[in-house]
Amino acid sequence: MRYATAFCAALLCASVAPAADYPAMAPLDQYMMDRSTEITLAKSAAPPSIADKATVLVLTRQGYDTAVKGSNGFVCAVERAWMSQYDFPGFWNPRMRGPLCFNPPAVRSILPYTIKRTELVLAGRSKPQIVAAIRNGIDKHALPRLETGALTYMMSKQGYLNDDARNWVPHLMFYFPRAAGATWGADLPGAPPMLNPQFQDSPEAISVLMVPVKHWSDGTPAPVMR
Repeated sequence: MRYATAFCAALLCASVAPAADYPAMAPLDQYMMDRSTEITLAKSAAPPSIADKATVLVLTRQGYDTAVKGSNGFVCAVERAWMSQYDFPGFWNPRMRGPLCFNPPAVRSILPYTIKRTELVLAGRSKPQIVAAIRNGIDKHALPRLETGALTYMMSKQGYLNDDARNWVPHLMFYFPRAAGATWGADLPGAPPMLNPQFQDSPEAISVLMVPVKHWSDGTPAPVMR
């Protein structure tokens, strides 16, 4: 699923780099950030009214670590490119930074996939091994089912979602069981929702609806979505 960098919503809306550009994982240092910089970037995913009271996770060499303990049930983090669709050419792009804030239902049912997939990457697993491990976790109920009301904020002006779209536009992402875009009128002229396409063999059978909004998290106007 592309919850990031569905995380990586901009992957739907821009041309992508050739697969040869990122054939394998880069050295881990290229994915790491200064801790305080990562906290600031993670919190930029949502308006201060949400982010200032949210828990913040940062990536370490052992996985995600709690850097700030929040009080409102939201969790903000910066996803890396391996949270893209498994077939996306930029899956190993070390420049990708996808700030998200997960609402409580997404914390319980979407964030565990980010944490697990990241653990597998840091353990040196190949992409087919990651797919197999996620599928096994779902089959054995070690990974949660999607919870109704799961939502993430991706409103950061500082994100880098791929080499072409950069930070794209601020948007919200809503999660549903996999279904055709026509279920929501997604991708139709004049209709706000866009469906983040699924890799058909993805074990995370989730549809991600992206809805652009008019302002970045800092309140400044966003570019017009065309």
